[in-house]
Amino acid sequence: MAANRARAFTTISKLLPLLVLLTLFSCSDNSNGPLIPDTLVSEQINVTSLQYPMLRQDGGYAYLQGGYKGIMVVRQNANLYLAFERACPYDPTSSCSGVEADQSNLFIVDKCCSSQFNFQGGVMSGPTVYGLKQYKTALSGSILYISN
Repeated sequence: MAANRARAFTTISKLLPLLVLLTLFSCSDNSNGPLIPDTLVSEQINVTSLQYPMLRQDGGYAYLQGGYKGIMVVRQNANLYLAFERACPYDPTSSCSGVEADQSNLFIVDKCCSSQFNFQGGVMSGPTVYGLKQYKTALSGSILYISN
């Protein structure tokens, strides 16, 4: 019985380094896209303010300071607003100004690489394969809180 326990302990001891390595590599997540530098985001805006007239209609948007290269807020409906980082996931450190609504107001575009995104942040076309980085939003009355 003691010999069986000793063999089991030896087997576990040999496998332990392998299990540790597998755990470390399985915890890394590259599915979220390229590394956009983290910046503390803690913004709040009044969505009914005259400063943001386009946020009064579905599909409207506004640009805010904050984030890494700015934040784009998009109104989905009266109760749901999405906030995206304006740095394009294709090349977030590019010197370009950031993603913005196309002149047609039908999609979001990065003029540097020509990647296109829908108003939910998903990829429509272009060299990027990653959607826009999204920030958390919470609506309380007419105040929209944006954070990461």
